[in-house]
Amino acid sequence: MNEAIKTLKTWIEESDNIVFFGGAGVSTESGIKDFRSVDGLYHMKFKYPPETMLSHSFYKSHTEEFYDFYRNQLMPPDDIQPNTAHLRLAELEREGKLRAVVTQNVDGLHEKAGSKRIYNLHGSIYRNRCVRCGKRFDGIEGANVIRHAKGVPLCDCGGIIKPDVVLYEEGLDEDCINGAVDAISKADMLIVGGTSLTVYPASGLIRYYRGKRLVLINRDETPYDSSADLVIREPIGQVFGQV
Repeated sequence: MNEAIKTLKTWIEESDNIVFFGGAGVSTESGIKDFRSVDGLYHMKFKYPPETMLSHSFYKSHTEEFYDFYRNQLMPPDDIQPNTAHLRLAELEREGKLRAVVTQNVDGLHEKAGSKRIYNLHGSIYRNRCVRCGKRFDGIEGANVIRHAKGVPLCDCGGIIKPDVVLYEEGLDEDCINGAVDAISKADMLIVGGTSLTVYPASGLIRYYRGKRLVLINRDETPYDSSADLVIREPIGQVFGQV
């Protein structure tokens, strides 16, 4: 165990108001592609750029192509499992140390791991609704309605079933943002992991942190490295496996 991880371990032992803020890199060790790394989604070749296909405009104008891309690239397989980072965060919550998980991911792995207080900034593949009648299609069964649909998933009323994920050009949920800001601003320790901290407005939330133990765990540099009290450049699952 290197000195940085020893420090992290000590800080966790001394804290009882930790908030974790995570991004796509938290789930890569479960086999889910991230977005901006060299082998991530944004470096793969598609008919249109991924940012375009994940936009509200594309959803409206190329609806069937949107769902093909969403099913094949954004929805992880049914049997995908949480990794060590997800599981340890859930344990820290049960131990009374972790107060909240704030995540940019939509894969639902924090829920699968057992975390309870989660702010899903960009929504979840397990929350879906009919845009016409408002009927909910939630949980694994709800996700499978979209996963196994032929073409555009339709409700019994004929309306389109839209995932509650935040697309480009769409705003974040105000209640979710307010809850995340409140948790972060009251934390005595903020652990940021698996995120490049370049996606706004989500990444701007860490500016609300007022404590003196800001930890960044990420494979690559981030714009906030110089502001951090501790920076660890190791896979996040391996780090949490040691603490």
